[in-house]
Amino acid sequence: MWELEREANLPDLTRLRCAIVGPGRLGRALAAALREAGLEVDGPHGRGWAPPAKPGVGAGADVVLLCVPDDAIPDAARAIAPGPLVGHCSGSRTLAALAPHAGFSLHPLMSVPAEGPARLAGAFAAVAGTDARAEAVATALAYRLGLAPVAVADADRAAYHAAASIASNFLVTLEAAAERLAASAGVERAALVPLVRATVENWATLGPERALTGPLVRGDEATVERQRAALAERAPELVELFDALAGATRALARAEVAA
Repeated sequence: MWELEREANLPDLTRLRCAIVGPGRLGRALAAALREAGLEVDGPHGRGWAPPAKPGVGAGADVVLLCVPDDAIPDAARAIAPGPLVGHCSGSRTLAALAPHAGFSLHPLMSVPAEGPARLAGAFAAVAGTDARAEAVATALAYRLGLAPVAVADADRAAYHAAASIASNFLVTLEAAAERLAASAGVERAALVPLVRATVENWATLGPERALTGPLVRGDEATVERQRAALAERAPELVELFDALAGATRALARAEVAA
C-alpha cells in the first residue's frame, strides 16, 4: 500500500510524528497499526491531553489524531494548541468539529472488537480534509494502514454513518434475535454461523435481490404465518421486528421480479 502513496503523489509519512488522543478500542488499534507501518506514534493519551509546549512526550507532533467519542471531539480539538494538523476518526461528525484547526477525518469502515486484535487492513476508510493538504495526509494515512480511502463530503456523513450502522450494528442485533429463537428450539448459535456467512458472501457477490432466498421470495405466505405464530408464542417482543423485516423483504423480492 505504501507504493500507492507515491503513485498518487501523496505526502511522505516516513518522518511524520503522530500523537493519538483516546485510549479506547480504536485509539489502541490505530496506535499499534501505525507503529507497525513505521510511523512515530505518541500515545494513545487520555482525553484532554495536548502536546506540551516544552520538549517532552508528544512535543512537536505533526498530526494529532482524536479517537474520542463524537461529542467529545470539539473539546478535545480546542485543547490542542495551533500547529499540528488535527484529525478525528468519527464517521458522522463533520470537519467543523475540529475548529479552529486545519484538519481531516479518517474513519475506518471496520468494526473494532472489545477483545482480540483489530483487523483494519483491507477495509475502506472515509476521508475528508479542510484543504487539499489535510485530505492528502488523511489519504496517505489510510494507505499506510492498509485501508482503501473513499472521499465522503460533510453533507453525506450522517447518511454514510447510518449505512455503516445498519450493515454492522443492526446485523448483530438481528443475529441476536435469530440466536434467541433458535435456542428455544434447542439449536445453538454455531449452527446459524455457516448460513450467515454464506448469506453475506452471496450478498457481496450477487447483490441483495439475487442473494435473497426463503419463503417470502417464493410467495409461501402460509409458512411465513407459521413462523410469525411461533415467534409470537416464544418471543412476542420480536414480532414487531419480524413484521417490519418481512415487509421490507417482500418489497425487495418484488423489486427482483420486476427487474
